Amino acid sequence: MLLDYKPPLSPYLDILYQDDAILVLNKPSGLLTVPGKAPEHFDSLDYRVRRVWPHARIVHRLDMATSGLVVMAMHLDAQRHLNRQFQQRTTQKRYMAVLEGQIRTSQGAVELPLICDWPNRPKQKVCFEYGKPALTYFEVLEKNADSSRVLLKPVTGRSHQLRVHMQWLGHPILGDKFYASEQGYQKAERLLLHAFSLAFVHPVTANELYFEASCPF
Repeated sequence: MLLDYKPPLSPYLDILYQDDAILVLNKPSGLLTVPGKAPEHFDSLDYRVRRVWPHARIVHRLDMATSGLVVMAMHLDAQRHLNRQFQQRTTQKRYMAVLEGQIRTSQGAVELPLICDWPNRPKQKVCFEYGKPALTYFEVLEKNADSSRVLLKPVTGRSHQLRVHMQWLGHPILGDKFYASEQGYQKAERLLLHAFSLAFVHPVTANELYFEASCPF
């Protein structure tokens, strides 16, 4: 449920690249990727793009609170090609995050299966019996007195994967209203998670493309 949904209006669309097949955007924190079910949740990245390009199509999503790179397809064939890349995990996604506390190790992996925590949806939870496989690599970039800046490399793309995996490390992402401690939630004005790089193959030219969006925190 979205309470008091007030998506940012400036910039209305942050377009990094556009051609006849694809559109690459930098989504702000606080904006839905696709419209919600309630009428008041119509505003979204998808809605804004379709006002300009009615035939544009969603390929993947970011959580409302997560900022960063999203690629959309400009026609059906491009969407199918990009969907296949995401399904086969040939795309490369990199995220920046700031976590509660100091992580002792410098790098590692979290491999824990995830499933929707249905009574508490949209929260997700670890479930070894019914959960879908999920794998995240992490690398610590900087440690402060009470936080750690990390580079996150998800192999799979489960809902809330990075947020739950970091919580299970004992270091939830700052500003996370679902998984952080009360102190960690209050420590940041937004979820400190940003999809800063995305690499994939162009669905028409077959060229390898790489995009970056600078981290806003």
